[in-house]
Amino acid sequence: MKTAIGIGAAALVAFASALAFAPRTPPPLAPLSVGAEKTHFNSLTMAGNRLLASGAMGEILYSDDQGAHWTPAQRNQDRQALLNNMSFAPDHKTGFAVGHENWILRTRDGGTNWEEMNFKPKNGEPLMSVARLPSGDWVSVGAFGRAIASKDEGHTWEPLALPAEVEDKHLNRIASSADAKHWLIVGERGLVLRSDDGAVTWHAEPAFYNGSFYNAMPLAYGGWLIYGMRGNVYVKADARAAWAKSSVPAPVSFFGHAQQADGSIVLVGQGSTLGISHDNGKTFTLQRAKGRATLTDVVLTDRKKGWIASDAGLQPLPDLAKTDTVASQGTKP
Repeated sequence: MKTAIGIGAAALVAFASALAFAPRTPPPLAPLSVGAEKTHFNSLTMAGNRLLASGAMGEILYSDDQGAHWTPAQRNQDRQALLNNMSFAPDHKTGFAVGHENWILRTRDGGTNWEEMNFKPKNGEPLMSVARLPSGDWVSVGAFGRAIASKDEGHTWEPLALPAEVEDKHLNRIASSADAKHWLIVGERGLVLRSDDGAVTWHAEPAFYNGSFYNAMPLAYGGWLIYGMRGNVYVKADARAAWAKSSVPAPVSFFGHAQQADGSIVLVGQGSTLGISHDNGKTFTLQRAKGRATLTDVVLTDRKKGWIASDAGLQPLPDLAKTDTVASQGTKP
């Protein structure tokens, strides 16, 4: 029987599964005090001008003033399971959140209200990522090679056919290029699946790394950046280029990313560490955000401001020009 320990080993944040089943409810989040809140958040996203965060105990919050005030979303079921990822359609109204125990929630009003579409308390593998395909279908991927798709706005879900190389590997993230023509699914044991036809067909990239990848971000000219455990970051400069390992000065595991208006890339990860690249992902320097939390996601709300999610709450993205640089020998894996 698949255990929470086994599941958590390949999850976006390995220790999150234990928290997901803890029999407690976090206190309500007070306006203007988000930085002090200790709730574990895994995912941040923008739906139009609305900022949303989700995580432990099924908590979903939204803010319509760039994080100055937060409001708890309403759910028709309180499962108290961990939510791992959210995604919205181009209309910014229809969205899905997915998490442990095969939990799937849907909103049709931009995240104010959520309805349960699926939940399996027994043998329900965690779903780690969700996305809307160009066809209008929704896809979710997760632990032990689980990949499902819905053609009817989440009412029913069927297995998604993927290459045999998936086996029982955990699938940690599905990501697309800006034009939604090119897609990656990344997972454990170096798994990278690629689609160049709008996620209609998939093939496995030749293996070039044997550890876990946690996330992927598209770059210009068909390029990609993928990253995961112990500072392993790889970049493909364009669609024809080979994967090349980026220079990262310490073995920091990274889980989320954002790209600023000047093109610089920001990765967030363990030990409140930020990885900053000014050369399209070839090299990174390390800086420190507040505290010593595991940073799980980051989103920009405008050209210079943003928010970071972590296992210790939410905090504003610091001014990187004023943030301390981390010495390589001072960061532990």
